[in-house]
Amino acid sequence: MSKQYQIYGMGNALVDYEIETTAQELQSLGIDKGVMTLIEEETQEKLFHAFHGKHHSRACGGSAANTIIGAQSLGSACFYSCKVAEDDSGHFYRDDLTRHGVGSNLSYESLEPGKTGKCLVMVSEDADRTMNTFLGITGDIDYSQINEEALLNSEYLYIEGYLASSPIALGAAVEAMAFARENGIKTAFSLSDPNMVRFCREGLNRIIGDGVDLLFCNLEEALMYAESDNIEDAADKLSQLTNRLVITLGKEGALIISQGKRLNIKGNQVKAVDTNGAGDLFAGSFLFALCAGYSVEVSGQLASYASAQLVTQYGPRLSDSILKKVKKYLTELS
Repeated sequence: MSKQYQIYGMGNALVDYEIETTAQELQSLGIDKGVMTLIEEETQEKLFHAFHGKHHSRACGGSAANTIIGAQSLGSACFYSCKVAEDDSGHFYRDDLTRHGVGSNLSYESLEPGKTGKCLVMVSEDADRTMNTFLGITGDIDYSQINEEALLNSEYLYIEGYLASSPIALGAAVEAMAFARENGIKTAFSLSDPNMVRFCREGLNRIIGDGVDLLFCNLEEALMYAESDNIEDAADKLSQLTNRLVITLGKEGALIISQGKRLNIKGNQVKAVDTNGAGDLFAGSFLFALCAGYSVEVSGQLASYASAQLVTQYGPRLSDSILKKVKKYLTELS
């Protein structure tokens, strides 16, 4: 019997503001390039002021949200649990999820007083993304945001590693993972960011617990988590935590180890302008294809292609024309 949802996501709800900048400007503002850094609202407001007048776009974001929306756009049925406030940003976030067809725990009655989280996504000339995040109310996401009925009707539970940065969110993630395992729901997890590995390793370990069905990370996160200086050793160590390991390698593609079998997924050569959301879409495309019954290899090839197409444009969503191109690529693969 098929489930109502293929993927149930849980993660931060952040309204993303994307701004074009330079490495020199980041350095002059004292911003650590290429990673996510948690900051206070006052600091973020000063940065908004510093970037005043620069091109920027607004999108419903957060790592897991990007993954879920990406999977939904390709054809998965998805549900997302998160927390936003009763403010303009919270209304925008809820409406944007709905517009993308994603089910969620957000309703007009469920929004609480407070401030919705915001993420300043700074894209430098080398296409690298640097994020400064004010969590706001999303840092207080707890297990009450989980819709157990929807989760029971899902094939996968997908959780982002960023939840390890908040004690309340961490507890909710651990509890959701336990509920999924107890009820035979497959689990997927992303390490999310080098700073999560650097500063929140204990929390990541708690979410992973005795292991997950599917683990996503990029090369830097893999090496740091495994405390290794080469991908082979890192892959061996991380494979002990999961049935299926996916290490993304940027333009070089990805390494997948599935039930002991190694697959090298080739990269796609494109001109990158913005890498924001590429890893998120890789996970979303991979999960979509797996749930649709495609092989691990085809799932990896689709994910590599989709994420490569994403970086040729600004923003974490595939444009309509590129989405059609990605879907056409899948038909050619199969």
